[in-house]
Amino acid sequence: MYAALWRLLPGPWWVRVIILVVAAAAVLAACVFWIFPWVNVYIEPTEIPTVDQ
Repeated sequence: MYAALWRLLPGPWWVRVIILVVAAAAVLAACVFWIFPWVNVYIEPTEIPTVDQ
């Protein structure tokens, strides 16, 4: 799968690396700003026991 993606990207290897880094950053940003807040609504918070000292 990764080899097919690598062959589909245009340009020399350094342009491909930049494209992949930007794409990974975009996916991470989408997860942080849209996916995780949406999922957080459906997750029940659990009590976390604390250790008394």
